[in-house]
Amino acid sequence: MQILLTSPQFLLIVNRLAQQLIENDDNINDTVFIGLQPRGVYVSDKIIEQVKLLCPGKEIKYGLLDITFYRDDVRTEIHLSNKTEIPFSIDGKKVILIDDVLYTGRTIRAALDALQDFGRPKKVELCVLINRRFDRELPIQPDYCGKTIDGQFNEKVKVDKEKGEVVIY
Repeated sequence: MQILLTSPQFLLIVNRLAQQLIENDDNINDTVFIGLQPRGVYVSDKIIEQVKLLCPGKEIKYGLLDITFYRDDVRTEIHLSNKTEIPFSIDGKKVILIDDVLYTGRTIRAALDALQDFGRPKKVELCVLINRRFDRELPIQPDYCGKTIDGQFNEKVKVDKEKGEVVIY
């Protein structure tokens, strides 16, 4: 096991990502943030905390999306479903998907499919904490990225919620 990001580094990157999300947004009222269940929720919660601090008095629309039944391996692997909470319309909005690790791109493809059940966004952007750039199976790239790594195929990257670290093993 190797630590990719210590807790202070993790928080620094979360703060930077929150600032970039706001910096690139002309109108925060037309933007919605969606964390991907289950592993992206911890990262998205932290980023949204910072966005709210940077935008006092603004209503930040934040939801959670479960992609379990949109996965292409749903019939070959057992996955526990999570709760989807999107209490607002995404029609005509800029949607920013937030996840922990971008690996093959299949989770994001499933998220894009799942989003269609909630409306037609004006634009969709992707924010990830870790981008494993050479392991992509689909042509999906992040718009916002905390750290890019070149891991081995058999390595796993996880966010340790209790320590606030990112590890590779």
